[in-house]
Amino acid sequence: MPKHRNQLRIVGGEFGSRRLHFPDAKGLRPTADRVRETLFNWLQGEIHGKRVLDLFAGSGALGIEALSRGARELVFVERARAVAQQLRDNHAVLGVLQRAQLVQADALQWLGTDQPPFDGVFLDPPFADGLLPKVCEALEKQKLLTPNAWIYLEQDSHQPWPALPTHWALHREGKAGQAAFRLIHSNG
Repeated sequence: MPKHRNQLRIVGGEFGSRRLHFPDAKGLRPTADRVRETLFNWLQGEIHGKRVLDLFAGSGALGIEALSRGARELVFVERARAVAQQLRDNHAVLGVLQRAQLVQADALQWLGTDQPPFDGVFLDPPFADGLLPKVCEALEKQKLLTPNAWIYLEQDSHQPWPALPTHWALHREGKAGQAAFRLIHSNG
C-alpha cells in the first residue's frame, strides 16, 4: 500500500502542511491540493470570519482548508457513517470542534431543513450523481445564502455546467484532470 494513500495535505493557513486521513469509500476523491490552492488564492480573505457550508464533505478537504484559513464556523454534511466518523476524528486532532459542526445526513434532505444562511458554500458532489442543478436550486429556494455569498462548484470536466440562478455571477473557473471547477459570486 502506498505511504500516502488515503491522506490529504492541508495546503495553507493555520494547519498548512498537516496531513489527515480519510477512509476508503466509493466515490470519495478529495479535491486536489493544486485546486484547493487555486480556490483559496481566488478567495483571498473572503472566508476569514465567515459561516461556511461543506455540503458533500467527504474527506473534508475544502471545509478543513477553510477552517485553516480562519472560517468562523463550518458545517460539514456527510452521509456515509465511516467517512463522517473520520471527519469527527480529524476535527478533534486539529482542535476545531468548537468551529466545526458535523451533520451525518443526506445532503438534499438536509437542505430542506431550516438553517441560517451561509457566506460560503462548497459543492463537490459525487460526479456520477448529477446533483449540482438540484443543490443550486435548493440553496436558493431555502434562502441559504447571504447576500454576496461565494459558491464553489466542482464536477466532471466532461459534463456541461448547469444553468445558474440569474444573480449568480461566474468569478473564476479552471480544470485539473477530470475535475472542472468554478467560483461563483451571488449578488442577491
